[in-house]
Amino acid sequence: MIMDHVRNILHPVLILLMAPLFLGIINRTKALFAGRKGQPLMQTYFELWKLINKGAVYSRSTSWIFKAAPVVCLAVAITVSYLLPIGEEPAVLAFEGDLIVLIYLLALMRFFMVAAALDTASSFEGMGASREVAFSALAEPALLMALAAVAHLTGSFSLTKISTTLSGASWYGHSGAMLFAVAALAIITLAENARIPVDDPNTHLELTMIHEAMILDNSGPDLAFILYASAVKLLVFGTLIADLVAPAYGIAGTLAVLLAAAVGIGMIESTMARLRLLHVPRLLMAALAFSILALVFGVR
Repeated sequence: MIMDHVRNILHPVLILLMAPLFLGIINRTKALFAGRKGQPLMQTYFELWKLINKGAVYSRSTSWIFKAAPVVCLAVAITVSYLLPIGEEPAVLAFEGDLIVLIYLLALMRFFMVAAALDTASSFEGMGASREVAFSALAEPALLMALAAVAHLTGSFSLTKISTTLSGASWYGHSGAMLFAVAALAIITLAENARIPVDDPNTHLELTMIHEAMILDNSGPDLAFILYASAVKLLVFGTLIADLVAPAYGIAGTLAVLLAAAVGIGMIESTMARLRLLHVPRLLMAALAFSILALVFGVR
């Protein structure tokens, strides 16, 4: 009983602590490809701590929505960590339908981010918010259908049951559905987390920004909460992929896939250019097509 309580505490703590490190691995990979030494793996932790110790500046045009958005993002990040299984380790909050709750929580984070960007009355942030909503209209159905295809294979809409039910036999018997689901999730991960080729997280050109454009007015602890929540969101998508790729190898298998995913994202951002905005919907439509094919192959 005591060990169960300890595991319930350590499980979400592990997810919350690993999120900035995941970004550090991506940045170090990009530096290696560029022939540079790169920043320390723990640099994101230092930047978050520096922002927390600074003061926040608010525009006179903003309301309570702008101040509430970072807190909501942080709350969603913490809540999601309780819903997410790691390998064969069940989530702290596991119930039938928690998959749908996870998707709605991520949508809640996006809603408050968009609302806060519009609340600033800034044309640049409004532009980023409109792009975020337009692309999410394609990414969210693809995400839902990809996870629905996997849920159909396991007979459950619980993330924990999906993670514990999948095995090597699932890949052997339903390789087509699993491959298309993983491919769709990989594209959605890049799109939902503002990574290349959809968006450049390091850009400072307002006309090309999406996610970064929405947080131009945030500063201090508010900016730290948003950046940290975004890091947790990226790790959540990586863990979802890891639960599908290595379902029967426990935490060690999940960590290995997460490491490979971080290196893979770094390689993509080092070898590819950002797509033109008009081409991003085509990429998201490809993810939606993969999700549909995963569902079709799973039903067969």
